[in-house]
Amino acid sequence: MKRLLFFGVLLIITSCATEKQNFSPLSTGFYSETKGSDSDKGAKNTIDINVKSNVNASEISNLIATFPKFRNTALNTEIITLKYSLQNYLYAIDADNLSGKNKALKDFEKSYKKVQKLRQNLNKDDDEILNRYLVRLKTNVSAIEDYIKGN
Repeated sequence: MKRLLFFGVLLIITSCATEKQNFSPLSTGFYSETKGSDSDKGAKNTIDINVKSNVNASEISNLIATFPKFRNTALNTEIITLKYSLQNYLYAIDADNLSGKNKALKDFEKSYKKVQKLRQNLNKDDDEILNRYLVRLKTNVSAIEDYIKGN
């Protein structure tokens, strides 16, 4: 009984004392604290968004990290392409690279369409899971784009 109590207390202490793991494909070292010079801020072709603190960018990053694998090899290959285009999209936004952002966005849309075609071969459960991920990705990308256009 004492041993069980000891392990229970030990489990509670270690679970409370440990830091939550960051499984994001975007490491914390990737972000820069400052964004461009003051002369760049007034330029019309800049992206004024802090990716590190943006909820939608964080959600995209988490979705990239947790995307499930499916039985269809062609679908998994296209999902990898989709995830890379999203990573490039976030990197381009953080680097204030407008042309890179636009290219990554086009790559994302192209890959998104291919995934939509490939999902026709999935069973109902896998299709629903994939649909949830795709809807959340598209919603968050749209929210970021609306934010950028609004500034």
